[in-house]
Amino acid sequence: MNARTVLVALVAVTLLTSGTAGLAVAAATGGGSAGGAGPAAGTAGGSSGSVDSAVTPQQSGGLIRGSPDLAVSTRNSTVIPGQTNTVPLQITNDGDLDLGTSSSRAVVTRARNVRVEADAEGTPLTVETGTLALGAVTEDRPGEAPIGVSVPEDVDEGTYTIDVEVEYSYTYQQSGGVTYDRERTLSTEIDVEVNEDARFEITNATTDATVGGEGTLEAEVRNVGADAARDLTVVLESASPGVGFGGEPSDTARIDELAPNETRTVRYDVGFTPGASVREYVLDGSVTFETPEGYERADVDPSVGVTPRPEQRFSVGDVESDLYVGERGSVYGTVTNEGPNEARNVVVQYADQSANVIPIERSVAVGTLEAGESGSFRLPLEIGGEAEAVDRTSDVVVQYRNEEFERRAYDDVELLYDVEPQRDQFRLEVENREIEAGGSVEMDVEVTNNLDETMTDVEARLFADSPLDSANDEAFAASLEPGESTTMTFDLEASASGTAKTYPVSFDFRYDDGDGNSQLSDTTRVPVTVVEAEESSPLSGVGTVPLVLGVLALLAVLGAGIYVTQRE
Repeated sequence: MNARTVLVALVAVTLLTSGTAGLAVAAATGGGSAGGAGPAAGTAGGSSGSVDSAVTPQQSGGLIRGSPDLAVSTRNSTVIPGQTNTVPLQITNDGDLDLGTSSSRAVVTRARNVRVEADAEGTPLTVETGTLALGAVTEDRPGEAPIGVSVPEDVDEGTYTIDVEVEYSYTYQQSGGVTYDRERTLSTEIDVEVNEDARFEITNATTDATVGGEGTLEAEVRNVGADAARDLTVVLESASPGVGFGGEPSDTARIDELAPNETRTVRYDVGFTPGASVREYVLDGSVTFETPEGYERADVDPSVGVTPRPEQRFSVGDVESDLYVGERGSVYGTVTNEGPNEARNVVVQYADQSANVIPIERSVAVGTLEAGESGSFRLPLEIGGEAEAVDRTSDVVVQYRNEEFERRAYDDVELLYDVEPQRDQFRLEVENREIEAGGSVEMDVEVTNNLDETMTDVEARLFADSPLDSANDEAFAASLEPGESTTMTFDLEASASGTAKTYPVSFDFRYDDGDGNSQLSDTTRVPVTVVEAEESSPLSGVGTVPLVLGVLALLAVLGAGIYVTQRE
């Protein structure tokens, strides 16, 4: 043995535990393959064997070593005679990390290409399922392998063993840029119990509840066992926040008795949250019951899926308004039933909160609407005097009754409408707006109801400041319909000392509105112009009658003079 050989041997012994002996030897001898130089193949556990399958170069890093540790179990080991039973196998992984950091744990504990095969050889049972491929099984993601087990009708009650084989591959070690993979077969068994007790299926679950609504869930419970059951309690439970039972995650129904192969319908109150998806929701079921011999039993395997109806939806369109600041008015629109079902006794309800928008009626009826049908509505509102004349939105709720005449509501609706600036309650037209200083006129004022409601007991009053005055400053109208006009007459005088210019004359109106409430209008001002009086004539200041009498007297004197002259 020369020095080179001794050196190679020492290096190999030193590196053997690190799994890099193949590379070290190859490097020391000047070549060779690393395959086959890794850890020796052998068994790992009493019932499982493994062999190296590959050595793959990787990026260099620290030493990692470990393996998966698979186990097989079932949550329901009871099978019923006379049928093919589904036995769910669960493959769990409690891997081992021998060397390495926690961040690299998944590299060596992950089981890949997991395949499951079961066999009931030596028993009267038959496994109907072939090899099941599960893919990867990790420590935080178990695998599910449901196998079909046929049980003859005349088989004896008792426990029977089913053999299970699980084949998989995994990475055993990474070190020095090399990965070592292995394949392993886990041979184990599970016990199933042939039991003629009652067993149950929950099927055909349907509901009339829509997304965002409540309703009734109906499901069928069938006794698939070989024995009768009494005093059954059927519990359905939801693990999804999208579905509940009267605000609770579960609900209970009761059945007096259920014979083998008999089916009964159970009912529950169910609801789905707004925005929930239209999909099947799995409900976990459990049935507790009493055997004919008086023993308490439970079947926790049943489950069932239920799908809500699409949300009953409504839309609002063709929205118009005749609203003014400080007045009552209405919002008009059309509500459409977008389906999918008929909506009975549809009501549009005002649901907003605003200090400046006051609903006169909170709810207005529309009637029954088929899916796709529309109906009109008018929502009376009052706009406060402090409100701004802007576009506004208000939330509304569409209430209705479903096919079972149960009350439902849809609240994803709003109104967009205009509010106009405040307007005068009356329009005034004055034709004779001039008056001579020192003179007087009769002022005819055409008064028009500018609102959308009938006014009654309309009292008008004129206000004027010096040099204007009025001895007849009041007028009255019994009623004015919307848009109706009437003429009111007032006396107006101007003092002789008044300066010729334009002066304001104001009008106020007190009236009763459509609800019989007394209202005082805003003050309306109109301009009146005082003009200078015409210059005085020699006869100015003489009244009309004296002037006529004087003319007649003068004519008489002249006539008498002419008569006397002619006689002479």
